[in-house]
Amino acid sequence: MTTTTTAGTTKVYRVYIKATPQAIWDAITKPEWTRKYGYQGLADFDLRPGGRYRALAIPEHREAGMPEVPVEGEVIEVDPPLRLVQTWRPTWLDEPATRLTYEIAERGNGVTSLTVTHELAGAPQTLAQVNGEVESAGGGWPEVLSDLKSLLETGSSLYA
Repeated sequence: MTTTTTAGTTKVYRVYIKATPQAIWDAITKPEWTRKYGYQGLADFDLRPGGRYRALAIPEHREAGMPEVPVEGEVIEVDPPLRLVQTWRPTWLDEPATRLTYEIAERGNGVTSLTVTHELAGAPQTLAQVNGEVESAGGGWPEVLSDLKSLLETGSSLYA
């Protein structure tokens, strides 16, 4: 996986996955998939411009004190299965919403790239968390994307 920082507040992560663009799209947008990797939150998308996005905490996380909706946002642009742009805001932080872009591109030989661009201006706490710099917050995007790759390529999460 490659990580690029632009102007300090934009993070770009790219991972190559042996999967179809549709499989990656589904893994990002469907709760039956998002439950299996990363922070295991259930994605709740209204996949249209202006539609709502919510990540719903699983019972184990709610019991540990996580809010029922730890992340919320609004869908800005949708082009299945190639591009999704949305706002993204952790509800427990007093920071503005950030902008998150998923770009999915078929590369040939069954390989697809997933590029995640997270624009985090004005949200330093969110930036630290998604970059994996806050120990209690997990590994951020690098860990989530590694887990997604493992799940799609092997059928198992890194932590299964």
